[in-house]
Amino acid sequence: MTVSRFGRSTAVGILLALAVVTSTLQFPGGLELTITPVQGGAPLLVLPLEAGEPFTIHYYHSVENAPIWEVHSLDPSGRIFIEEERYLKFGAGMGKMPGVGRMVKHDAYEAIIEMHMLAGDFVLRIGSPGVDHSVIWRGTRTNLSSIAPHVAVQFSAVPVSWPFRAWRRVFPHRATPQAEKQ
Repeated sequence: MTVSRFGRSTAVGILLALAVVTSTLQFPGGLELTITPVQGGAPLLVLPLEAGEPFTIHYYHSVENAPIWEVHSLDPSGRIFIEEERYLKFGAGMGKMPGVGRMVKHDAYEAIIEMHMLAGDFVLRIGSPGVDHSVIWRGTRTNLSSIAPHVAVQFSAVPVSWPFRAWRRVFPHRATPQAEKQ
């Protein structure tokens, strides 16, 4: 049985296209952070991030009722780090940790900066409305306390491929907040 020149060219073209597609899957496309209920279900938030790009968890301390900001980032492998904590005053459970970061004053706020402390994937029990656990990212603010009060959620991130990131730019996950058009 002989294979026609057209058939051979088609097979070579298909194999070449598969090689190109497969190799592009290896190009890094950044990271994707998901915030998902521990008990299962759809993600509450899906955030595309670059390594080192910050996202912030903001809430009001349950004892002091004072605002707290926790700034986090991801490394290229998707590990989560806490970079900074900022609060109005020292309160229950707040304050300097020996050997971690350095204390500075930002207007009325105290801050521990330059922490770069590995948090890894972590679980947060979302507080009631009033605690207002919120995630601030790229100019958006999502109040988790209004979406899922008292729910334990897991923060985790994974590297994604370039084609996957390109797909998400065109078709964002429904749990990805969209910045308001100015």
